[in-house]
Amino acid sequence: MMNKPPKRPAAAIGQVTLVGAGPGDPDLLTLKAVKAIAAATVILVDDLVNETVLAHASPSARIVYVGKRGGCASTPQAFIEKLMVSEAHKGENVVRLKGGDPLVFGRSGEEIEALQQAGIQVHVVNGITAALGALASLNTALTHRDHAHGVLMVTGHAKPGDPGTDWRALAHTARQTKLTLVVYMGVAAAQRIQDELLHGLAADTPVAIVQDATLPSQRQALCTLDCLHQTLTEERMASPCVLLIGDVLRGLARLGQVQEAVLARGQM
Repeated sequence: MMNKPPKRPAAAIGQVTLVGAGPGDPDLLTLKAVKAIAAATVILVDDLVNETVLAHASPSARIVYVGKRGGCASTPQAFIEKLMVSEAHKGENVVRLKGGDPLVFGRSGEEIEALQQAGIQVHVVNGITAALGALASLNTALTHRDHAHGVLMVTGHAKPGDPGTDWRALAHTARQTKLTLVVYMGVAAAQRIQDELLHGLAADTPVAIVQDATLPSQRQALCTLDCLHQTLTEERMASPCVLLIGDVLRGLARLGQVQEAVLARGQM
């Protein structure tokens, strides 16, 4: 009886880690994120990630840019998911590097589902989301015992064919329960967002617009809700922007206060 040759051990399946790179300032990268980036053999990098964080990567790591930015040509999400699965099946230690926090409008839900269905081990490393970076740079808060009992984070960019957020209902809820509204990816739909929110919120509700939060290129403008679209146009502000709406901002009544806060942050 002939002896069968021993079977070769199956190649070890790799893993995928979804890592938040924060809003832009490389000093806001967490220690856990640094360790994950350093251990990666393949890094899939989103468009809004500050490239300086890649200094933590191994020289032998393969860097793949899978840019995603509103209004621009983007790598299809299905392709990114297939790439993560394919590289993990080759035994690679994959890091999917995203701006902000991967669990806040980062399509991580879709990616986690795809990876789990493929039998791939997946981990998440949180990052500082843009809203927190923006508010910290303005020396104000998302919540306040007198002005805001909670926060609603919502996207202004709906999936094709999806009617998106019911802004009127959101405005009534925010007014009745004292909520701060944080709108991501809202520049393109700013006129509609303004018009719909005015059905439930006062025209003089304060708004802070922050572009490139935490970066040296950060710009910000204060206005009231009825002047949101006009301010975006006159100040020529563009994505990536976060819109912060609510009475919690009344402490920033003068733009000079915002400018002083940003200057102080730069001198730290």
